[in-house]
Amino acid sequence: MSAVIPPAYLSWSTGKDSAFALVEARRLGLANVVGVLTSLSQAYDRVTHHGVRQSVLDRQLAALRLPCRKIFLPLPCSMADYETIMTDVTLQIKAEGVTHIMFGDLFLEQLRLSRETKLASVGMAGFFPLWKRDTAALARTMIDSGMIIHTVCVQESHLDASFVGRRFDHDFLASLPTGVDPCGENGEFHTVVSGGPMFDAPFPLHFGEIVHRDGYFFADATA
Repeated sequence: MSAVIPPAYLSWSTGKDSAFALVEARRLGLANVVGVLTSLSQAYDRVTHHGVRQSVLDRQLAALRLPCRKIFLPLPCSMADYETIMTDVTLQIKAEGVTHIMFGDLFLEQLRLSRETKLASVGMAGFFPLWKRDTAALARTMIDSGMIIHTVCVQESHLDASFVGRRFDHDFLASLPTGVDPCGENGEFHTVVSGGPMFDAPFPLHFGEIVHRDGYFFADATA
């Protein structure tokens, strides 16, 4: 008798890690991904951390052909408020019969523990398809899979403005300064995907103004 593949939602950041987590989950038969979750800033109408416009997210969702539960966070948003909002969302998902939430996390132990603890508190569990993969090898595998990836945000303490809005490819990896994780897992950079095996078709992205704010450079992407 074949194992039952559990239904899951994917935490969708618009970037490469969540996108490749979906690719790997499908390849390995880990879960039946029935939808995605994305948090956005209510004030800016952009995806949190990455700063991607909601219109770009919507273009991704059309290519994913998956429903999205959008979570609009107030500004400011305290940790207590955030946890209350996320608990409510996970309970709603659980009520739909979904048992797992999938993440593209790579090696941040405390983050994984926090996610697993919160999910367990509502009777759910997490999937981490990319966990503990070597990030240099993983970055190359993502590129070779055909994913079209660009940086949309870089932390100025690690990278200068020339790295934002760039194609994440083998030349990009070769140009990273020593100490910067090839997948940006320590927050050095964030990405947006516009093509790859998780989409039904690629779509063009255009990069406009670069904005410097709160220690980060952001490239404004439109689709």
